[in-house]
Amino acid sequence: MAKSRTDLMVERLRDLQSTTPEIEASAVVSVDGLIMASALPTGVEEDRVGAMSAAVLSLGERISSELGRGMLDQVYIKGIDGYVIVMSVGDEAVLTTLVRQNAKLGLIFLDMRRSADDLKNLV
Repeated sequence: MAKSRTDLMVERLRDLQSTTPEIEASAVVSVDGLIMASALPTGVEEDRVGAMSAAVLSLGERISSELGRGMLDQVYIKGIDGYVIVMSVGDEAVLTTLVRQNAKLGLIFLDMRRSADDLKNLV
């Protein structure tokens, strides 16, 4: 039996998390805030991740555009316990990750971009 598009996206998210252990959770979210696929730990609500991702994306796009920075590529938020990183996946979705505090962001961005490029074909 062939795997569904959602199954393939979840598989790609799990691959990202297994090769980059600093990423604790990940999801592909549509631009309107709906979860398309996720690899979230117990206790992390899909609906909340979707809504927050859409809000960050909307605000980030507006800021980037209005301040002359071009098309939005990514937004990251640093809290004392880690990061939330939102990265574009084509025009219709974003890849959202929850990242540990001590992560090397350059490597995280590189791995996320590779995953986002793979996911673009599935969205």
